[in-house]
Amino acid sequence: MSTDDAVRELIMLFPRLVGRAKRITPPEQLRTFDLAPRHLSLLSLLLHDGPQTVSQLAARLEVAPTTVSLLIGDLSRKGVLARREDDDDRRRRIVDITEQARPAISEWLSPFARAWRQALGSLSAEQQRLVVDTLLAYEAAVTDEAAVTDEAP
Repeated sequence: MSTDDAVRELIMLFPRLVGRAKRITPPEQLRTFDLAPRHLSLLSLLLHDGPQTVSQLAARLEVAPTTVSLLIGDLSRKGVLARREDDDDRRRRIVDITEQARPAISEWLSPFARAWRQALGSLSAEQQRLVVDTLLAYEAAVTDEAAVTDEAP
């Protein structure tokens, strides 16, 4: 397959992937919360990796701790997240999904994780890394292109 053939196939594939992802609507309990993609990433981390500090979440999401704090505050007011003191350091707060919200969030987000596990499962660790690195490089290139387009007169 040539690079142009691969590009053509991916250009046709990505809109279908996005469209399918958008059709996986949040469960009824979460629909009124007006959740954005940034909420999805935060909730996915907590669902799959467990409770974390604001600093850990900020590092993983590659955003400022203040941004994560705003997201957490928003989701805490809606009863989706809870903050508690860290037993090892009382100055730190641990963030987790509330027990009431966990089943709905798991129902909503687990299909994405299962699909990725299925798609990546037959690949070696090196091949999986290549897929992830390629998607990250694509994201960076699209971001760079958008920045150039935004700067154009």
